[in-house]
Amino acid sequence: MVAAGAALADEVGLAHLTMGVLAERLGVRTPSLYKHVAGQEDLNRRIAALALSEAADAVGVAVQGYAGREALAAAARAFRAFVLEHPGRYAATIGVEPSGPDDPLTTAGRRLLGAFMAVLRGYEIAEPDVDHALRMLRSLCHGFATLQAAGGFQWSADIDESFEWLIAFTDRGLRGT
Repeated sequence: MVAAGAALADEVGLAHLTMGVLAERLGVRTPSLYKHVAGQEDLNRRIAALALSEAADAVGVAVQGYAGREALAAAARAFRAFVLEHPGRYAATIGVEPSGPDDPLTTAGRRLLGAFMAVLRGYEIAEPDVDHALRMLRSLCHGFATLQAAGGFQWSADIDESFEWLIAFTDRGLRGT
């Protein structure tokens, strides 16, 4: 049911995903869903955990065997592709807080963080700056992908070319730290 909710969120947008809409899609009555989730918030949290896990898989696989700029490019492209292919489920990850160390959000979030940490190992970043570098990478990848998914780039420059420019710029910045 969570996978169906995630797919529907991608299709209609997370803001338009309701228990009633999901029940209709699944061909069941809305009360039947409450056997599987506690309500809308629980459904959204489960979708967020699924999305983080899927993003971690995509980025983790993409960076294997690469280091430095190649790892950065692979991670950024995989993350961007995930957000563009799954905008609704990715939206569920924004602003949701794990409830504790055993929360699936915590586990999936750590896995995604680990994939981006693998990218940073290819750069000489001082230990006190690692958190800043991770936040920068997330901000750049998240910002570009969510803006693109929302149709935010409407001028004439090629979007893919801009993204490759962003990767090159980020690589230069990480090498200069």
